[in-house]
Amino acid sequence: MTGSDADVDELELESRRAIYKAIEATPGIHFRALLDDLEYAQGTLQYHIRWLADADLVESSTDGKYTRYYPEGSFDEGDQAVMNALRRQCARRILAYLVNDGPMTTSELSECIDKAASTVSFHLSQLEAADLVTGERDGRAVQYDVTDPDRIARLYAVHHRSFTDRLVDGLFDLWDSY
Repeated sequence: MTGSDADVDELELESRRAIYKAIEATPGIHFRALLDDLEYAQGTLQYHIRWLADADLVESSTDGKYTRYYPEGSFDEGDQAVMNALRRQCARRILAYLVNDGPMTTSELSECIDKAASTVSFHLSQLEAADLVTGERDGRAVQYDVTDPDRIARLYAVHHRSFTDRLVDGLFDLWDSY
């Protein structure tokens, strides 16, 4: 069984259909967000997600902090890594600036997103571990750049309605205008 529309129509319980449709509408959503959005009891949600996974309708991806859910077969491993990062506000903003403005240092990014350099550094290390950014030493500073700007921009463009971040929307609109 795959995550096609026919399979979703065959789901016998409205709660399972609602959970699947929430995952489909917000790929990369994590458990707590599903819990808040759908207002099911925690055990009920866990049971139905496990059922959907066992039926090969959803798959999960862990980004270090959260387990995130995707419709089965809809995103390859690289796309899931990008979506996992785009679901985190600070990482999303870092990626947006790097896609839009090119290579930047931690201190430059810190000024752009108005976060402490230590916070930016933490998120950059996570993005590096996910192979989404690379760092190249330039004297005492490290210049960071995205590894695949087209993939990041494509996934953001396709799923931007599920992110609520006007700053990033503006940056990607600028990038698209080039």
